[in-house]
Amino acid sequence: MKKKFSFFEMFLVIGFVFFSILVLYPFWQTIVISFSDPKQVSGLGMNLWPERWITDAYQFVFTYGNTMKAYANTILRTVSGTFLIVAFTMLAAYPLSKRDLPFRNTITIFFLIAMFFSGGIIPDYLLVKNLGLLDTRWALILPSAVNVFYIIIMRNYFMTIDKGIEESAIMDGAGYFTILTRIILPLSKPVIATIALWAAVFHWNEWFQALVYIQDDAKSVLQIVVRKMLTAMDVSQSENAAAIGAGGGSSKNLLLANVRAATVIISIGPIVLVYPFVQKYFIKGIMIGSLKG
Repeated sequence: MKKKFSFFEMFLVIGFVFFSILVLYPFWQTIVISFSDPKQVSGLGMNLWPERWITDAYQFVFTYGNTMKAYANTILRTVSGTFLIVAFTMLAAYPLSKRDLPFRNTITIFFLIAMFFSGGIIPDYLLVKNLGLLDTRWALILPSAVNVFYIIIMRNYFMTIDKGIEESAIMDGAGYFTILTRIILPLSKPVIATIALWAAVFHWNEWFQALVYIQDDAKSVLQIVVRKMLTAMDVSQSENAAAIGAGGGSSKNLLLANVRAATVIISIGPIVLVYPFVQKYFIKGIMIGSLKG
């Protein structure tokens, strides 16, 4: 016997479908504009499908300056920075999850003070300079390697794990490091995936540190190159009639809208591709890690 939907359930379905369209349409339109002919983009109306698929905008972006080198730098920074954040977060959160840790509350308060108060841009710059990290890739990774908020989330998650598992391992002769790597980490995939996603998104999108600490263009990141590229364009009074003032041979046929759409897709593409693989862990990790104090 088929189940009949009530009016309220039908209203919810229609509402969610409408909301999904509102969310997905701008993203789809950006994809369409990045692959569309400039004549189609300059015309009025909704662009739901390209009349002719072209890749001139992507060719322009990837051949502009050091875009490919900056893309590789961004990937390297994201992978290494995410690894360090997750590693340092685990090493700090595991001891703090032990209620018998000496001065546990004092250490936690010290961490919280550091989370709410910072020295500011100038002290950070002087610290990086005195450590000899200026104009190095380490300047983009080490200053952000420890995040107190992530430590608190992971500490709370570790506190939800049954202590009997650790006690059994200790009775079998396992040390704390062995317990952390062999027992705790396999049981903590949701919170690890959550922290890794946050860290990866931060490093992928962050550009201000590169603007302040990096002078060598060969060490710059994607966001800086994109920023320079967009600001270097000659734009007329009408954005739809914008002309590209630098770049590859076909750049004169492109609009500013084409290039902007292509840079958006290139910038967010890797994060959008990675997110579905960690989504199943994301909600569980953040909910459990934020409940227990």
